[in-house]
Amino acid sequence: MTITNQDELDGLKEIGRVVANTMQAMAKAMEPGMTTRELDEIGRELLECEGAISASQSTYDFPGITCISVNEEIAHGIPGERVIAPGDLVNIDVSASKDGYFADTGATYHLAPVDPSLHRLCRDGKRAMQIGIAQVGRDKPLAGIGRAIGRFAAGRGYTLIRNLASHGVGRSLHEYPGEIATWPTRGDTRRINKGLVMTVEPFLSTGGLWATGGSDGWTLYSEPAAPVVQYEHTVVATDRGATIVTLPG
Repeated sequence: MTITNQDELDGLKEIGRVVANTMQAMAKAMEPGMTTRELDEIGRELLECEGAISASQSTYDFPGITCISVNEEIAHGIPGERVIAPGDLVNIDVSASKDGYFADTGATYHLAPVDPSLHRLCRDGKRAMQIGIAQVGRDKPLAGIGRAIGRFAAGRGYTLIRNLASHGVGRSLHEYPGEIATWPTRGDTRRINKGLVMTVEPFLSTGGLWATGGSDGWTLYSEPAAPVVQYEHTVVATDRGATIVTLPG
């Protein structure tokens, strides 16, 4: 989607606010002993109250309202009977639509007791996203996002999952310009047009390189096995850089 007027931006900001508030409320309610299904039900209630529809469910018939991935699950985890435990690494990914606009956000949370290496990974995963967002703006190269994140990751001894990309969003969950690498690539000469709506969502790891599917047909795991974190915002490219629309409020 390319934003062309204020009404479109307002509509996108509204669903951005909804998904951000939903993710934040789920994270606040999360505690050891609850199941991922119970956590997902909180997301269901919040989206319904706002008149929003789960995008992963409506678009792909995903068997949950939100994606909740724990520890070795790095993305697209199905909410179910798994019990959240102390020390777990939990990713919450919320995508939804309202009035024809779509937004997508995600973050990884580390439950106490804190493991110093996982704490650093979470801190640096959020920073990697921010570095990627800083590369978004009118006429900037799309590949600049992956180059900047790659320099940051390599400088701190991390790896990036190289088959889970950012993407266009706005009028549907996944749209033009398709996949946007959050790792260094060659040969991508595309540039960012003013008003372009996209996600920025690097998957930072202490050794993982690829996402591989499991037996349920949805959940993804790191190959080689290693901790992975993901942080994601939906943004709009402007003359002055990126406007983040997935902000709570």
